[in-house]
Amino acid sequence: MNTKLTLTIEQTIIEKGKKYAKDKGRSLSDLIENYLKVITKDIEIKSDDEITPFVKSLKGSFVAPANFDYQKELSESLSEKYL
Repeated sequence: MNTKLTLTIEQTIIEKGKKYAKDKGRSLSDLIENYLKVITKDIEIKSDDEITPFVKSLKGSFVAPANFDYQKELSESLSEKYL
């Protein structure tokens, strides 16, 4: 099933992409779709069968406090690291 997608890309890049696609006898949409297929080819969701027993044993071993704010902690940690 094809779905429409809106992208925001620099005008010059769009023009170069269209020229490249035309030279190859393809559409820009086709080029972008195939590019996404290539870069996501190896990405698969791992099933439980592929997880080692050791990793399975770690599942649920950490329980965050009820008031734990992940976004806040991440922001503070990144601020410390980069600022």
